[in-house]
Amino acid sequence: MGDLEPTLVIGNKRYSSWSLRPWLAMRMANARFNEIKVTLRQTGKTAETIRLHNPSGTVPALKLGDTVIAESLAICEWVNDAYPQARLWPENPIARAIARAYASEMHAGFTGLRRDMPMDVCGSYPGQGHTPEALDDVARVLAIWNTCRKKFGGAGPYLFGHFTITDAMFAPVVSRLQTYDVTVDDTSAEYIDAVWSLPAIKDWVAEAATEAPLPHPL
Repeated sequence: MGDLEPTLVIGNKRYSSWSLRPWLAMRMANARFNEIKVTLRQTGKTAETIRLHNPSGTVPALKLGDTVIAESLAICEWVNDAYPQARLWPENPIARAIARAYASEMHAGFTGLRRDMPMDVCGSYPGQGHTPEALDDVARVLAIWNTCRKKFGGAGPYLFGHFTITDAMFAPVVSRLQTYDVTVDDTSAEYIDAVWSLPAIKDWVAEAATEAPLPHPL
């Protein structure tokens, strides 16, 4: 780590799904880091404020001295390298490849779910956002979770037994399925309970509850 003091720039904890992912990975790695929060959805001001920290104008961003890592999955990869004792990828090569593939799929896909069920960790909107596109994405998510739990879960409660970056990538989906009251199978329900019971998640939600709510986008 040297003399670098990591600073994670994030959006509102209530709404910023991308910010939750690396923040959770850092907490699960017991990383020490500073935190800067930028209020989202402020016309003009939000983008201007973010660019003070990240030229690309997006959150999250990890600041390491004069270096900025500006992408959730890349930040998680840095955490894995900086804190190898956290084992944020599976040790088995096949499991690790599958974990990376599903993390990348979450990163790049599921646009219907993102659009129609935006994250609001303090909200409750049962039945809203249940569009065919969103529910198709949900079905794919649940299939991934069931496959991982069956093939790689072992004795642990997470997708690959112990907590990995793949769990961090899916954590906002765990939130969404509860916010919008989506029916899930028993295996997925157990996984949701495991993620939502994490002390780090409880801290995130508690802090989100102190933020001023913004208008729901739907």
